[in-house]
Amino acid sequence: MREENQTSTMDFILLGVTGQKEQEDFIFTLFLFIYPITLIGNMLIILVICYDTHLHNPMYFFLANLSLVDIFFSSVATPKTLVNHLLGSKTISFGGCLTQMYFMIALGNIDSYILAAMAYDRAVAISRPLHYTTIMSPRSCVLLVVGSWVVGNANALPHTLLTASLSFCGNKEVANFYCDITPLLQLSCSDIHFNVKMMYLGVGVFSVPLLCIIISYVCVFFTVLRVPSTQGILKAFSTCGSHLTVVSLYYGTVMGMYFRPLTSYSLKDAVITVMYMAVTPMLNPFIYSLRNRDMKSALVKLFQNRTSS
Repeated sequence: MREENQTSTMDFILLGVTGQKEQEDFIFTLFLFIYPITLIGNMLIILVICYDTHLHNPMYFFLANLSLVDIFFSSVATPKTLVNHLLGSKTISFGGCLTQMYFMIALGNIDSYILAAMAYDRAVAISRPLHYTTIMSPRSCVLLVVGSWVVGNANALPHTLLTASLSFCGNKEVANFYCDITPLLQLSCSDIHFNVKMMYLGVGVFSVPLLCIIISYVCVFFTVLRVPSTQGILKAFSTCGSHLTVVSLYYGTVMGMYFRPLTSYSLKDAVITVMYMAVTPMLNPFIYSLRNRDMKSALVKLFQNRTSS
């Protein structure tokens, strides 16, 4: 009991992205630039989709939810990182550390499942256009989003509870700028074999959406091959291009981080986390806006109406 009380009241030290003060100053400036753009860009996506009735369809419903998750996702660690740098502090409480870890796992999973729902939506739209409105009904879309939130939180809860039960009696320096499950397990002086098994099980759950995305785009690919006109093929791929770009960015960085042994993790891997935790949520609005004709016209219409009013 005494050891658990000491663990629950102790602070961890966040080493940052590089551990070097000069480089951390640059990272601070980078986050100070990225975070407001992420918030404004994703809020703008949600506002435009809510404002323009032409965008009230499943594809943009999922996009609005993805933007909402990205706002939360980028807000889990970035504000704490900015405040710590300004105060010259690197500490985070044990409770704050577990909270960060819980929401990073939950929101990361929700993000991936919404991306899978978007891929499924495109596959149905291209492969079964006559049945699209029936399959992708408002009820189905809501269930897919709610299911994403349920699965994401259900996957995060056991990891957080298992980590909370560990003892940390030695080094308390977290090799990252936020509390991630991998560096925390490395710091524990308890038996972590079960935690590691659960972590890889969680990676498996996280991989399910990727498998769904691959299957969806295989269906799209074979359907497109049967389209006789070149214009039809280009139109089909243009509707999927933005989504494929986001999926590649997101899963490319996540796989580089978690699809490998625990012992190979080090501070230099914190750079990878910057990509999927900060950079990808910032790029998503630009990718969908610049590559999507409907989004561009809706944005122009929104700004024109605001200017005229």
